[in-house]
Amino acid sequence: MAGIEITELHKRFPDGTVAVEKLDLSMRDGELFVMLGPSGCGKTTTLRSIAGLERQTSGDIRIGHRLVNDLPPAERDIAMVFQFYALYPHLRAKDNIAFPLRAEGTPEAEVKERVAEAARMLRLEALLERRPNQLSGGEQQRVALARALIRQPLAFLMDEPLTNLDAELRADMRTSIKHLQQRLGTTMVYVTHDQLEAMSLGDRIAILNKGRLEQVGTPLEVYNRPASLFCAGFIGSPPMNLLPVEVSEGRLRTPGGLSLVPPGGLSTRQGLVAGVRPEQLEVTTPDAGDAVPARIVSEEVLGDEIIYVVSAGGADVRVRMPPTSRFGLDAPVGLRHTGSPPPVYDATSERLVA
Repeated sequence: MAGIEITELHKRFPDGTVAVEKLDLSMRDGELFVMLGPSGCGKTTTLRSIAGLERQTSGDIRIGHRLVNDLPPAERDIAMVFQFYALYPHLRAKDNIAFPLRAEGTPEAEVKERVAEAARMLRLEALLERRPNQLSGGEQQRVALARALIRQPLAFLMDEPLTNLDAELRADMRTSIKHLQQRLGTTMVYVTHDQLEAMSLGDRIAILNKGRLEQVGTPLEVYNRPASLFCAGFIGSPPMNLLPVEVSEGRLRTPGGLSLVPPGGLSTRQGLVAGVRPEQLEVTTPDAGDAVPARIVSEEVLGDEIIYVVSAGGADVRVRMPPTSRFGLDAPVGLRHTGSPPPVYDATSERLVA
């Protein structure tokens, strides 16, 4: 097992496109580290640079204590799982799994033993004689995981491996990957654009945007205190409500009059944006004493909750409410803040200030 260190990684393609700009990241030995961001943010380029499939323009990559800048992929002792399963169609599942070991000349008795062990871990025992076209998408991805697992590498690299699966299979595979990584204790770097995947899988999450690092933290850290307006708008479903505010009489107030408790250490009074999670707001009756007048614009009934879009003071905000709370469309309501002091951002720099 080994940690991974990236120092001032920079990648410029021949056409002048900068995919990664001076990126510093540290993946701890034995952790499941997620790189999260929208398409084109540089996360896959970073992963491919770690694997040796892309050559960085500058910067250093260390796996364990070994500098691997000039090593080919085969000598970096990593295993990679791609978005597309890349299984050999003419080979049975067990032969796909065994392929890396046979390529290394591993004795056949050891190959069979390690294939059987990997198949047990990923519940593939009944599928070993089948070829890829006889397997479902989830089964093919489990075979691809087993093929990576069997090598017993220093680190696993996973490039959006669940993108092509339906929602139910993705949830099942997330659980399998999490349990597998915890059992093995091997460093795993996982790339995704899906913030639900990132939150459910990662020990820590790095959020990338336009080739730059926005924030690194645990799932709760990036959820509760996003480091920038980009992170605030990217993490959470629905995302944070980003509301312009001013400090007035010791409170934060929106243009619509919504009153928020300010966080400690707030030194500036102008050009501020507060990030308020939908679950920190409440829709109530119009006559509630501490509520501002508002109107229901739309609702999304999800079974265990309702997401209301509420118009207050010319701004639309999302509010997460229990399913027992029902308000009709266009109904006059009250809106109030019930949560803890929200994070506050500078509107110009877009960075967290308090």
